[in-house]
Amino acid sequence: MNSRFDLNRIIDIDKWHMLQDSLSLVTKMAIITVDYKGVPVTKHSHCQSFCQAVRQDDALSSYCQKCDARGGLEAVRSNKPYVYQCHFGIVDIAIPIIVDNQYIGAIMAGQIKLRDTDMPLEQIVTRPPNAETDRKFKALESEYRSLPVLSYEEVSTIAEMLFHLCNYIVEEAIHKNSTIDMYKKTLSLEHATAASMSGAAPTYDHIQAMQNELSSTLIETKIKKSKANEYRSVNPLLQPAFDYLYRHKHENVHLQDLASLCHVSSSYFSRVFTRETGENFSVFVPRLKIEWAKQLLETTDLSVNQISDELGFADPGYFIKTFKKFESLTPAVYRKIYYTEHAQQV
Repeated sequence: MNSRFDLNRIIDIDKWHMLQDSLSLVTKMAIITVDYKGVPVTKHSHCQSFCQAVRQDDALSSYCQKCDARGGLEAVRSNKPYVYQCHFGIVDIAIPIIVDNQYIGAIMAGQIKLRDTDMPLEQIVTRPPNAETDRKFKALESEYRSLPVLSYEEVSTIAEMLFHLCNYIVEEAIHKNSTIDMYKKTLSLEHATAASMSGAAPTYDHIQAMQNELSSTLIETKIKKSKANEYRSVNPLLQPAFDYLYRHKHENVHLQDLASLCHVSSSYFSRVFTRETGENFSVFVPRLKIEWAKQLLETTDLSVNQISDELGFADPGYFIKTFKKFESLTPAVYRKIYYTEHAQQV
């Protein structure tokens, strides 16, 4: 796991736990955060006394762990919150944290009962009948009856809220950390250059690579999440090419370079790419860059010249010509229309 996707590195665990405690109080649900391996990175927030007793029992806790594992896998598979029943019929939710198509952890919430008793929810782990288990349950019956009760609509609303909130916070933290890391690298490079009087100076290529990497990171923080940022190739052979395109928005990428990256000839890459996207490479890439340009025009005050540079166009004139080809108007007119319509909606 790349450290960029390590939850312990991404977020301030103490602050995150304070947020988790508050969310637990508001939602009436017990909540815990786990990493991509299923290992908790926080303590349980307001774990119910019934579940505390069950999880401390050696014979029963293994079933709880199986529920957590199965719930997490279903949430990752579907890329959305998964609501299910544990082996005691208690309702739990597994909420995946997924950034840049990378699963980095999950929020496990629940320990509640459902008011809508006729609502069909999967019980993902079952226990065989056991007299000893029945005896233990009877001893905890009062704790079981005291579990919070919510409607299915409330559970679904809470699940969606936690999904969007937690994914947004983690994604923003990753982008912020990436920008800070690149800024620190740039500063260290400047110090190294200043100290080069007594040693070998950094090469031009090294400095250029650092600047390109920083530029790419800054662009990522400006371009909001959209379908244009989520392309997953049906043909796995092409995925390295798409990954490179989206991570190097500032570059003028050539077909030959991506073909080499995928270890195939340029002609074969071109045929497979067209079959995959329905467009020639020479049409798909400019169209994609114009989609990114539209987002920058809508969400930043960058000038047309700056956007042209940010997205790797040869010169502003070519950028404007390309934009007009796809949108039938210039970037400046597009921004003016967007802000006018947005102001009317507000």
